[in-house]
Amino acid sequence: MRPELLDLVADRFKALSDRARLSLLQELRGGSCTVNELVEATGMGQANVSRHLAILFNHGLVSRERDGVYVRYELADADVLKLCELVCGRLESELAERKKVISGR
Repeated sequence: MRPELLDLVADRFKALSDRARLSLLQELRGGSCTVNELVEATGMGQANVSRHLAILFNHGLVSRERDGVYVRYELADADVLKLCELVCGRLESELAERKKVISGR
């Protein structure tokens, strides 16, 4: 892989390395949302949601569109959720295996 591509991949993973941003992506799985809808769904503050959405937008993970006085955000590429599901599935398998080892089975 070319070094400049590695930098882009590292940047994308950096954007995904925050629990709040992952939570926002999960909420957007159901369709587009406004900042206020995401605040209500996640329990995060408005400034926090806006800051994390800006990071996700700048990394190409979400898109935004003006809808009257509101801005609606949506997933720019649903494949990012496949990556999250792959990682989560692997972690669940590892946790199950660790429980077996700890319990002696």
